[in-house]
Amino acid sequence: MAKEYIFQIELKTRDYECDVQGVVNNANYQHYLEVTRHEFIQSLGTSFQTWHDQGIDVMVSKIAISYKNSLRGGEEFISCLNLKRQGVRYVFMQDIYRKSDMKLCITAEVHCVCVVNGTLTRGEEVEPVFAKYLN
Repeated sequence: MAKEYIFQIELKTRDYECDVQGVVNNANYQHYLEVTRHEFIQSLGTSFQTWHDQGIDVMVSKIAISYKNSLRGGEEFISCLNLKRQGVRYVFMQDIYRKSDMKLCITAEVHCVCVVNGTLTRGEEVEPVFAKYLN
């Protein structure tokens, strides 16, 4: 990996995630990205569920994925992320690498907003959790 990341997790594809060509179906990469964000938040001592129970929902507002190399069933991969603030949005820059050869499989930007009791906010409610990772 040429980049530095604030969080990484190793995961493995499952055969049922593959399409007729034998590669992981494109939609499953969004699941991998989501699992990575959830695990990152949990590593910081909280969870999306905890925030939700407090009336705070961090919700995806936009996802842009560039597909580079396909994963196949049973392959291990490393899912990585960085985080930045862009106005009211938190932007997760996420990459997935095939573990066996460290080829970049996808790169993604996931934009999230913070909604408190149904009202869009600037995200101050969760900023303390992310503060040390924001520039």
